[in-house]
Amino acid sequence: MLKKAMIGALVLGAAQLAVIAPATAEARDVSWFLAPTEVEPGGQIYAETKAAMGGCGPATPVTSPGFAAPLQWTIGGNWGKAAGYGKVGKTPGKYTATFTCSDGTKTSRAFTIIGTPPTTKPPTSTKPPKPTKTTTVKPKPKPQVAVKPVGAPQTGGGAFAPMAWDW
Repeated sequence: MLKKAMIGALVLGAAQLAVIAPATAEARDVSWFLAPTEVEPGGQIYAETKAAMGGCGPATPVTSPGFAAPLQWTIGGNWGKAAGYGKVGKTPGKYTATFTCSDGTKTSRAFTIIGTPPTTKPPTSTKPPKPTKTTTVKPKPKPQVAVKPVGAPQTGGGAFAPMAWDW
């Protein structure tokens, strides 16, 4: 009886793993990074993944509406490293960078081009701007006349005066 219970538990456990395993393979998060996450308009950005350390082998370049051009994987290395540099666009805002792995998994990361995003509405005012006040530059006052000394100059008591030696 114990033997039948153990076999039944083993079969049930294997059946559960068979159902769960494919679902986790599709939902896995690929390990990769995009740096910096906040970048100046027109600045440089870096992406890296390592297939042997939770990453993947990229099948496509990294693309984003915030990139000036797709980021190409031009650097390789140990642990299945794939990396590359790219330039971001000039329009400030929050963007998402995405690429597809060789196994079909799509992954993405967020980044921000810093600055004030452009407004979508043009100014509605039709009035001309108010003229600014012009300030008149006041002339500088004439400098005071220095007080001229009167009398003999004060030279001190002569304590440090050179001595004449008579040899």
